[in-house]
Amino acid sequence: MSEDKTPEIVLALEIDDPALADRLAALLGNVAGLRLAVPGEQAAATILARDPRLMPDDIALTQRELDVLALMAEGASNKMIARRLGISVHTVKFHVGSLLDKLDATGRTDAVAHAARRGVIEL
Repeated sequence: MSEDKTPEIVLALEIDDPALADRLAALLGNVAGLRLAVPGEQAAATILARDPRLMPDDIALTQRELDVLALMAEGASNKMIARRLGISVHTVKFHVGSLLDKLDATGRTDAVAHAARRGVIEL
């Protein structure tokens, strides 16, 4: 990479719906400074969309809770999550509280760990 080029960000797509994966790949393929990872390649970030029907039966998370949980797994603060999702910090706190209850977790890190162990998210 030459010094005058913008650093390339490698992004992986892990999406259960092939049509959605193809549409996102087509859209993201033209973004400057972004490259989609090839299978098996390590990526700087991953877009993950799982079929909610595959979630464990005893954990019923909404799509927004899954969005918040994914950002929590990245280490994002409530303020960062609010900005990324276009919602208020108060709403993020509500979703975090709901996640802690639903996942029977004692804190944010515990919630992410519980979710990963139960197959709700992948780390």
